[in-house]
Amino acid sequence: MGTIESLEPKAIWSNFHLLTQVPRPSGHMEKITNFLVEFGKKLGLESYVDAAGNVVIKKSATSGYENKKTIILQAHMDMVPQKEAGIKHDFEKDPIDAYVDGDWVTARGTTLGADDGLGVAAIMAVLENDKIMHGPLVALITRDEETGMYGAFGIKEGMLEGDILLNLDSESEGELFIGCAGGTDVNVSLNYKEDATPDGLKALKVTLSGLHGGHSGMEICEGYANANKLMVRFLFEAISHYHARLASWEGGNMRNAIPRDADAVVLVPVSDIESLKTLVKDSEALYNAEYEVTEKNNIKFVAEEVDAPTVLVPTEIHDSIVNAIYAVQDGVLRYIPTIPSTVETSSNLAIVKVANGEVDVKFLVRSSDDTMKDFLNKSIGACFSLAGMKVSFTGSYSGWKPNVESPILNAMTKSYEEQFGTEPKISVIHAGLECGVIGAVVPGLDMISFGPTLRSPHTPNEGALVASVPRFWDFLVSTLKNTPEK
Repeated sequence: MGTIESLEPKAIWSNFHLLTQVPRPSGHMEKITNFLVEFGKKLGLESYVDAAGNVVIKKSATSGYENKKTIILQAHMDMVPQKEAGIKHDFEKDPIDAYVDGDWVTARGTTLGADDGLGVAAIMAVLENDKIMHGPLVALITRDEETGMYGAFGIKEGMLEGDILLNLDSESEGELFIGCAGGTDVNVSLNYKEDATPDGLKALKVTLSGLHGGHSGMEICEGYANANKLMVRFLFEAISHYHARLASWEGGNMRNAIPRDADAVVLVPVSDIESLKTLVKDSEALYNAEYEVTEKNNIKFVAEEVDAPTVLVPTEIHDSIVNAIYAVQDGVLRYIPTIPSTVETSSNLAIVKVANGEVDVKFLVRSSDDTMKDFLNKSIGACFSLAGMKVSFTGSYSGWKPNVESPILNAMTKSYEEQFGTEPKISVIHAGLECGVIGAVVPGLDMISFGPTLRSPHTPNEGALVASVPRFWDFLVSTLKNTPEK
């Protein structure tokens, strides 16, 4: 095992190492923003933060390439902060402990941040290398992509100029993505007045952990368990058979990550406490049996006796919460009829918080078909409206419609074949790429998304395939050299 700085191409890995030392969880962009602006200024390049909080760095064309179309190299600066249970890591302060593990680069106990740190590192490598042939370049490094594409949504007409956008945020080397799903944030809320805890009840804290989790777009079809869906099954049985009362429930922390863990505090009569502990053990066995293939018997469900809280969720409220979450759609709803291998429409029951008189449930709905996205939004909304909860829809964006006649697609396909002796795979991705948002603001922008191979982004199992990075880099350099002329 070597260090990541010793890997080839050093141009990318050395910059990626620098990025691992700068805290950059979504929502906390100050340190990475300053780092990137200073990086550009040290190279003598025009570098600034735009009105949306994105970092923009401009580099003039190589001599003789002035007539090439202007390329926008685009990636996002933030990373998803996920860690294994028991790991002490402050994503706002601590560096990522990245290391080489066989064929992969990964991190100890946390997400790696290769999504999209390797894209940012590649842009940095291009900017600092004066031997690469290219036309006019604009580096656009957006903020807070993972939590709502806020940087991309903040771009207004006239803020960005270019002819071609190369999005370096895809996760399968050898694939060129020419379209993506749109999305909507579905928000469910309810305020309630807490009940005083009756005498004679004993409290258990039940904790579900060890699930695989994963990217709520690209891995939604992999069959991984959703911690909130497993928890609601337990709560339903506990309430139905043991008259359990719910005090609190918390599961998941990111809209675009399939939730890996959840915990709840429930109370039952003293006479039923051992039966409830048995239900926890039985549920653990059941879930591991059901998800043996995808979760590999790693699901842990444990119970511990805790002090009884002084207040509880009213019975009629916890019935409504549990029934609605039990019933609501989660996972793949439909595949693209003309491309049966590709997910068209899905939802991720991402976050559940029930405590202190408030219910907060969050979904991310994705679809490459706007009418199906609207249908699923309304379906989820109807489920919770029937339960008396408030539902709102925010951050909606349309998908990126494929253009198979794209000039840059044709140029990159030819270049890939010449370099590697095989055709690249042309795909539409079931994830929200910033291409769709940016393309709506800059009409006529020719766009492609590509990148090195990653595994399990948005989880502590995230890894970057070492062998894919040189191919990604060589292809990027070749693409810049062979950009079509104006």
